[in-house]
Amino acid sequence: MRKRLGFAAVVALLALLLAPVPATARSDAGPPVTVPALTDWTAETGSYAYGPRTRLVADSAAERRIAATLADDLRSAGHGRAAVVRGGARPGDIVINVQPSRSTLGTEGYELHAGTRLSITGATETGAFYGTRTLLQLLAQGDRIPAGRTIDVPRYKERGVGVCACYIHISLPWLENLVREMAYHKLNQLLVELKVKSDAHPEADTWGYYTKDEIRQLVALGDKYHVEIIPEINSPGHIDPWIENRPDLQLTDSDGDKQPSRLDITQQAAFDYYTSLMDEYAQVFTAKSWHMGADEYMLGSDFAKYPQILEYAREKYGPDATPQDAFVDFVNRVHDYAASKGVGLRIWNDGLTGANTVPVKTDTTVEHWLNVAVKPSALIAQGYSVMNSAYSLYLIRGGFHSDTESLYDQSWDPRSFEGEKLASSKGVTGAKISLWPDNGRGETENEVAVRLWPALRHVAQATWGDPHPDATYAKFVARGTAVGHAPGWRDLTRVPVADGTYTFGRSFTASVQHTADGYVTLRSAAGCLAISGGKLTLNVPLQPGVEATWDTCDATSTLQRWVPEPVAGGYRLVNAITRMALTATDDGRIVQYPPDQRTPTVWHLS
Repeated sequence: MRKRLGFAAVVALLALLLAPVPATARSDAGPPVTVPALTDWTAETGSYAYGPRTRLVADSAAERRIAATLADDLRSAGHGRAAVVRGGARPGDIVINVQPSRSTLGTEGYELHAGTRLSITGATETGAFYGTRTLLQLLAQGDRIPAGRTIDVPRYKERGVGVCACYIHISLPWLENLVREMAYHKLNQLLVELKVKSDAHPEADTWGYYTKDEIRQLVALGDKYHVEIIPEINSPGHIDPWIENRPDLQLTDSDGDKQPSRLDITQQAAFDYYTSLMDEYAQVFTAKSWHMGADEYMLGSDFAKYPQILEYAREKYGPDATPQDAFVDFVNRVHDYAASKGVGLRIWNDGLTGANTVPVKTDTTVEHWLNVAVKPSALIAQGYSVMNSAYSLYLIRGGFHSDTESLYDQSWDPRSFEGEKLASSKGVTGAKISLWPDNGRGETENEVAVRLWPALRHVAQATWGDPHPDATYAKFVARGTAVGHAPGWRDLTRVPVADGTYTFGRSFTASVQHTADGYVTLRSAAGCLAISGGKLTLNVPLQPGVEATWDTCDATSTLQRWVPEPVAGGYRLVNAITRMALTATDDGRIVQYPPDQRTPTVWHLS
């Protein structure tokens, strides 16, 4: 016979049913939820509880460096201040161990054991660091972690992202967000094709360069988060950002026309110029790799238009030499120069067409993006290390975007090259996604970020472990949502100015309206403030000194979007695409300049 519950009992039962259940950062069907997913998890009884008395126990210098970074990230993620201490651990503590004797963990693997206390062990500092990234992902889902043990080792040694800030300027906060996100998902290599403002060659300092201090800041963040930041100056093709004002170094065709995008590889002066830039980059980059591009040298043309190249090749390598041998000769000379500095060389694959008699040095890493005659299997058989930088992993502003869902459903992994699927991973270093600004105004940085994060999580998963850990792509996306963004990640879509009408100093009055991608438009009776004049590069007006104009308002025009950057006394106005700030001139004009060329106007809004 059932008994009827009294009112007090009903209230007590509802309180029990509706009480919040402590989060345990786990899936009911398996191991705790992380990206990349854990493939080796042994569950134990109970759970680990992080709390206000948790300490980070670390003894050696390496362990204390890891613990210091973890303490910073715990604080940034809202988990309070955890003290870094030496000595014995007590319940609730987190113990960091670097034990070189644990060689089976490799250089990047780690063991994580959660019980009454939580321990992270790596054979190297990097391995233990990655264990702390897993811990942070688990704590993002709650302060209680199920008891258990995992050994987590990556399948591929190179797991990366490539960013071409090679013509346009990408903001430093955006790049810093990327470094943090990469580390959070255990990606370890960021290729940046960009221009560092040169002291040795000021004639090359066209916008959008980065100052040396900006690069030092980015590299320091990469070092802290175990992301190697590899620089690239593309050559001998696509080198126009560097030689557009150096016609003496430009390749001349048979009609006598200069080619600003092609370096004249037959000149010793061209080689000396390029290596002097390498030396200057070495002042700010610490990576042990150098990427010289070496792609698309004859894009839209052919060697027959440049008979001096064949002449150079035959003079150096004999009568059977081909023009391609002169190209390979330049690559090998750069290789040897880099090697003399203790740095390895990386190139794109499309220049290796098989039309050469002189081989590229085999300790050059080839990044394969395009399906050409020489397949990845052939490159590996010839002794090259090959990275998968497939076109299918590209994100192009205003153009092609990687279909992450389709790649996930195919169980894509780094053996899946353009034009060839390998049976073995031998010789494959890993994979990376690449961001290109072919139509520089096609999307804003914030719009690119929305597309990037799912692709980043996918390549992290495919290069670290099982490429298909969840039955559906939707579940994989949910996995990424659960772990969230890295500690310290900045929401760059937050606009510090409310919508409304403002007077900007003594210059103009405009209505500020937020855009969907996290910028503002400035509207007046004359139209919307824009940068639309001057020389275009990749469809972007990158010419300093160009005047801002009031154009017909167009919601699709990214050149009408602005970043109000807070500074003492007001705001700087930075164009979302050109990344130059506005300066009011004495004669009443408003012009754009890089912030290190002209002091930007501080706009007081009233």
